[in-house]
Amino acid sequence: MKHSTYDVVIIGGGPGGYAAALYCVRAGLSTLVLEKLSAGGQMATTTQVDNYPGFDEGIDGFELAEKMQRGAERFGAETEYAEVTALDLTAQPKRITTSAGEVFGRTVILATGASPRPLGIPDEDALRGRGVSYCATCDGMFFRGKTVVVAGGGNSAAEDALVLSKICKKVYLVHRRDTLRATKSYLAPLEKASNLEFVWNKQIDRLIAPDGQLTAIGMTDRVTGEVSTLETDGLFVAIGRVPDTALIAGQVELDEQGYIVADETTRTSVPGVFAVGDARVKPLRQIITAASDGATASKFVEEYLNQL
Repeated sequence: MKHSTYDVVIIGGGPGGYAAALYCVRAGLSTLVLEKLSAGGQMATTTQVDNYPGFDEGIDGFELAEKMQRGAERFGAETEYAEVTALDLTAQPKRITTSAGEVFGRTVILATGASPRPLGIPDEDALRGRGVSYCATCDGMFFRGKTVVVAGGGNSAAEDALVLSKICKKVYLVHRRDTLRATKSYLAPLEKASNLEFVWNKQIDRLIAPDGQLTAIGMTDRVTGEVSTLETDGLFVAIGRVPDTALIAGQVELDEQGYIVADETTRTSVPGVFAVGDARVKPLRQIITAASDGATASKFVEEYLNQL
């Protein structure tokens, strides 16, 4: 870290974080991105991104992340690979304690992201990208004309099932209960989808992949205890997401699910603190919406700093 105090410290090096870094540094603001692992966040785990404009053949998520990082750094943004261990967002400047030392920011952009909530069953992580997915919008096209399973019963599962019903030959919606938790507005479209079948009271507890590629799931009936298998080309896990906001709880307003309350200006409840990407309350969490947040945040960061 070249400075002890930056105009902007961005916590998280995903598309929201690096879009914010690019716009901030081009506005003449000293900008530091803190990233604990590698650029890209969840995006970097996606082998093929086909829904980000400008790449007519698609692009590997890790490669896209590196391009975003290099683009911001070309104009002077700095990256420090370090884990943030403590924050004081009410101080001025804001104090950020990391595994590489302490740094201060006149403003802070929270770009910490959110992770899909896993089923928590054996081999789930190993089969990610090998039949197991967490985003129908991102990965659905890989399963065009195939059979897939959606696990879940809330709005996310209902949305994913509807998206996939337009792409896939067959969609099974597997839920642990006998009714969906999704809002009633989803029921009629789900029932009208001729290639969609509900599988009630089933707990998915096994992934069958004899050659390292998912071919079936194992289920246990929660009422009878009966064990069964269901052949499938893909499993879309849609049981919610977990925002990475534990470190800021009690400092910035969060909603009941732990997402940062921030409107389209990206301002949070704390002056000088902004939130972008998947960690904030928003209707759609995609690479393009995170990048858009980052650009928007830069405008209001600059406005805030001009008023100090």
